[in-house]
Amino acid sequence: MIGRHWLGFSLVLLCLLYTAQASPGDAHPVYRSCVTVCERDGCVGETCFAQCNYSSHGASHDSPWYTQEPLYQRWKQWGCESECRYFCMLAREEERAKQGYGPLKYHGKWPFKRVFGIQEVASVAFSALNLYAHFHGWLSLIILLYYKLPLRYDKKTYYEYTPLWHIYGLLSCNSWFWSIIFHSRDVDLTEKLDYSSAVALVGYSLILSILRSFNIKEEASRVMVAAPLLAFITTHILYLNFYKMDYGWNIIVCVAMGITQLLTWAIWAGVSRHPSRWKVWVPVIGGGLAVLLEIYDFPPYKGYFDAHSIWHATTIPLTYVWWSFVRDDAELATSNLLKKSK
Repeated sequence: MIGRHWLGFSLVLLCLLYTAQASPGDAHPVYRSCVTVCERDGCVGETCFAQCNYSSHGASHDSPWYTQEPLYQRWKQWGCESECRYFCMLAREEERAKQGYGPLKYHGKWPFKRVFGIQEVASVAFSALNLYAHFHGWLSLIILLYYKLPLRYDKKTYYEYTPLWHIYGLLSCNSWFWSIIFHSRDVDLTEKLDYSSAVALVGYSLILSILRSFNIKEEASRVMVAAPLLAFITTHILYLNFYKMDYGWNIIVCVAMGITQLLTWAIWAGVSRHPSRWKVWVPVIGGGLAVLLEIYDFPPYKGYFDAHSIWHATTIPLTYVWWSFVRDDAELATSNLLKKSK
């Protein structure tokens, strides 16, 4: 069950990633002047934006209703400020490239090139593949448990952790779904949904690691372990969403849960004689090495592939290995229970 460690670590990194603060790029006077002029005149060079003629609610100050900004533009929230920042960033980076300088960060992010309105297309693509990998793994577990392995007389599975893995599969798919949305368009709402789903997954994965590693099967014991952790996770998510998006505190919480989970799985794999324990070590080691990508944090190649997107790519094969371990564990547990019942 340790394979989940990599996602714990990965989501720790997710919590670390988006601390929006002033960066060298947006602090430069040339960039600031460009944005100011653009918001006033509605143009960057020869590129002009209709959004700059509209109020924040999408309606022109001096035009009738039928000249309102298109609905799809408002839905994506590509307003005047967003467009000015983006095209001023491109213009500034083009200048710097001609002078032989490398990319700078703007508003906490590297200068990415949009594709069909998507901000970070590589991270979106790899997040989608992670979503597929988790859905495939979860579905393969369902097929194994309910159609290939024998069931009890009440049609329930012999594997005691079946409900827990269903919740894990659901939270994993939910987390990667919001990762797709957030990397497509980074606004306050998508950021909160991405952070919340990530924290929920890290927290639940910690609970699952404890329950499986210590082989806790009694419902009362499970409740005693899970209840305080669930209360803390819920409180933390509510705090981030409705009181303060405290990036520093969120980092501490995510790191604490991620490291605890990692150590729990690692110790279990070290002392267990499970025949598939190597499938636990692969995500542990692989996830640890993937952390180096976030530490290095290189700018996006050609404006698309940065360290974070590559990290998303590394988690895809780890996901397949992890779900393979879960299936092996289900088979082994079912086999052992059937032997005991004879």
